[in-house]
Amino acid sequence: MNKHPPTLFSISTGSAEPIYRQLVDQVRRLVIGGQMLAGDSLPSVRDVAQELALNPMTVSKAYSMLEAEGILLRHRGLGMLVADGHNTAGGNITERARLLLPTLERAAAEARQLELDTKTVLALFKKILEEKQ
Repeated sequence: MNKHPPTLFSISTGSAEPIYRQLVDQVRRLVIGGQMLAGDSLPSVRDVAQELALNPMTVSKAYSMLEAEGILLRHRGLGMLVADGHNTAGGNITERARLLLPTLERAAAEARQLELDTKTVLALFKKILEEKQ
């Protein structure tokens, strides 16, 4: 069982997407992508709220939504743990791609607003992907 630090998450305060939804989506991506495994514990609500300067109720709402979806389990004394059966790293590429789609749609909209051509945008995206490897 791994204990993840509060710095696991990052939020964009300027985003139109609510903060609790950003947290939910990040946990989904981490679990489906295999960075968080069944039995791993999430940082406490208080730790995440302090680290990201958020209202603890915002973090609690995100964790509760993930628990309702069956992605997280609440364990007395241990906090929130990743539930079994959600890791698909190396497997279900369709599910992982589906989680990336909203981000790519926002990037495409911004590229159109900036009147960037497809070739330029794809070259930039490829460069960014290769830098992170």
